[in-house]
Amino acid sequence: MSSEDATAAGDPGGGASETDHENALQDVIAVDPDDVAQGTVNRLDAHTGDGIRHRAFTCLVFDTEGRILLAQRAPNKRLWDGHWDGTVASHPVEGQSQEDATEQRLEEELGISPDQYDDLRVTDKFEYKRYYPNEGVEWEVCAVLKVTLDDTSLDPDDDEIGGMLWADYEHLHEHPELYRQLRLCPWFEIAMRRDFA
Repeated sequence: MSSEDATAAGDPGGGASETDHENALQDVIAVDPDDVAQGTVNRLDAHTGDGIRHRAFTCLVFDTEGRILLAQRAPNKRLWDGHWDGTVASHPVEGQSQEDATEQRLEEELGISPDQYDDLRVTDKFEYKRYYPNEGVEWEVCAVLKVTLDDTSLDPDDDEIGGMLWADYEHLHEHPELYRQLRLCPWFEIAMRRDFA
């Protein structure tokens, strides 16, 4: 992994600064640079100050025509609110595989059930760190998963998803300047850049 990858992105799951924020009641899995678990840490602690390196994932959702589903993070998100992700991102909990965590978030955020796909797979992993001004920090070892929907029926949760957009994946990669107004999430930009490398 290049030093750019190691310092380039943000936390898929979000964080907060108030002790009464819902993230203060959750734990994430602290990891070393090789993604070896080092126990659990409070999610809020992992996303404040200089942060604590922890495990995360992002899932790129495609249709059968090669388009990617971009999902806008809801405006109530503490970090990267209103930014566009490709497509869901979060953290597995202790004892949960990346695939199981992804399957859960696809259903919770977008109403995508397992019977709509059969090819969920891990395709990459990278470490990144990014500070979000005045709000928090993201320092994660992030797995990238991909899935292709046979059935593109969606039922998004408004508390998680602000908007949705199908985009030609190759065109998005080759012409990022045309999508600049979308403000893409940094971890998605890294995942996409590495995917085409």
